[in-house]
Amino acid sequence: MAAPKKGRRPAGGQGRPGRVLVMFLIAMVALTGGMFWSGHTTPRLGIDLAGGTTITLKAQAEPGKESAVNETNMNTAVSIIERRVNGLGVSEAEVQTQGRENIVVNIPRGTNEEQAREQVGTTAQLYFRPVLIAQQQATDPQATPSGSPSGSPSPKPTASGATADKGKDEKDGKATATPTPSATTQGRPVSEALKAPSPTPTPSGSASEKPKASETPKAPSNSEAALQQKFAALDCSDPKQRAAAGKGVKPTESTVACSAPENGVVEKYLLGPAEVDGKDVKDAGAAIEERSGQWIVNMTFTDDGAKKFQKITGRLSQQQDPMNRFAIVLDGEVTSAPSVNQTLSANAQISGSFNQQSAQDLGNILSYGALPLSFDTQSVDTVTAALGGEQLQAGLIAGAIGLALVVLYLVVYYRGLSLIALPSLLASAILTYVIMSLLGPAIGFALNLPAVCGAIVAIGITADSFIVYFERVRDEVREGRTLRPAVERAWPRARRTILVSDFVSFLAAAVLFVVTVGKVQGFAFTLGLTTLLDVVVVFFFTKPLMTVLARTKFYGDGHPWSGLDPKRLGAKPPLRRARRAAAPAGPVDPKEA
Repeated sequence: MAAPKKGRRPAGGQGRPGRVLVMFLIAMVALTGGMFWSGHTTPRLGIDLAGGTTITLKAQAEPGKESAVNETNMNTAVSIIERRVNGLGVSEAEVQTQGRENIVVNIPRGTNEEQAREQVGTTAQLYFRPVLIAQQQATDPQATPSGSPSGSPSPKPTASGATADKGKDEKDGKATATPTPSATTQGRPVSEALKAPSPTPTPSGSASEKPKASETPKAPSNSEAALQQKFAALDCSDPKQRAAAGKGVKPTESTVACSAPENGVVEKYLLGPAEVDGKDVKDAGAAIEERSGQWIVNMTFTDDGAKKFQKITGRLSQQQDPMNRFAIVLDGEVTSAPSVNQTLSANAQISGSFNQQSAQDLGNILSYGALPLSFDTQSVDTVTAALGGEQLQAGLIAGAIGLALVVLYLVVYYRGLSLIALPSLLASAILTYVIMSLLGPAIGFALNLPAVCGAIVAIGITADSFIVYFERVRDEVREGRTLRPAVERAWPRARRTILVSDFVSFLAAAVLFVVTVGKVQGFAFTLGLTTLLDVVVVFFFTKPLMTVLARTKFYGDGHPWSGLDPKRLGAKPPLRRARRAAAPAGPVDPKEA
């Protein structure tokens, strides 16, 4: 019989456990150093712990548009809302669908929380419509329309941009329309304004050429009588009427609309069909106009949008006030109605009574596009930081109680083996904390209350892995083996059991993460992360540490407090004696029998 090779390790043996322990500790120190180097030394907290606002939006199809509440449009809306909010610097916001018709937006407490609240449900349907009639109304009894000594509003905005006609006056490559007095109906009845030349959008969406005087313009889809009554009856000083005006109208139809109140005065408009829309805007951003020092919104059009804008401004520049103005209509409200005195093309500026926030809001909305659906706000729930702190404190207390019970059980039942289990638990806790802190800025992970619950459940999963290994080692000791071979023989069996158990836990976490939304995903993610870390800790820390300590006299000789005392475990006689007794294979001497 061939002799076994010298130096051969038992099955499951580990030749250099000290080296494995050192490499594990180096990796843990490197991760911890990376956490401090990044500056993110605490996990990012979710809305339920840090405080903030949860907004639930219900989707509705846009009137007059070929849109429906389906998965594609909902995902598009989620993407646009997320980009809008992140464009304000609120990178912690969560935007997710809930069911078929709802979108839930979680905005943690921050400097731009108020702006984010205002923008999440804004549809941002932008249209450029020619102004047919403009009329001012006073919203404040102390204010009077423009032209009176009191309550005179600020000058009407103007439009500027790159000129299409090189023969026009230019300054620094831009042409600026001159301000005009506040527009009124100038004594013209509604019917006359409707009969004024107004192009009808072509099927491709571009404006048609200006009709000749002899041509009869195409009647708008709204009846003239209905528009007369609607414009005459519209009271823009009433907030309800002002909010409802211009909503639900097709782009190809004429409509009425109101501007936002300013200095106690509001303006109502009769507008022609839309000739340019928000899809024709390539980019937009807020800036300060050098000459006036006022906030403006710069817009850059696409190639098609530039052609459309050139046509409408070329035609309007030849009209009398107020028909030389175009209204910028955002979600049914006129945000600005500048006058034009020359042709503009690829670039344009929206000027008016903007401040920094309103200019940035409009630029942000225009940059990321219009939502394919309209949304009604179903609920707005605010979580205070105090309430979030109480929930976090309760979660930490629950985790501490669970950890204390596990430690007590390990110390009482396993005695000296708890000196292996407790450092393993500590290593797992450190890795979990560090990785959560690093994942916040890396992938946007936020620790919410369900995630804390997942971390608490992970304590039991990690402790279960230690118990499986310890019991396998104790079984080998009961069979009569000494500790060092018992540690190595027990490892392959314990390893299979640990891997199967952790695989089931990880599979459950993965399925839960895929099929759920919102905060439950935080629980699933934390459970899956801690399960993976359990495998790492057991393989690269617990097992090597057990191998090293098995070589010490305290554990190797089976001290009563080591948790591996053969007498307390009811060990059988050593197996090597049984082998010697069974060794003779020849005839048995009758005397010995």
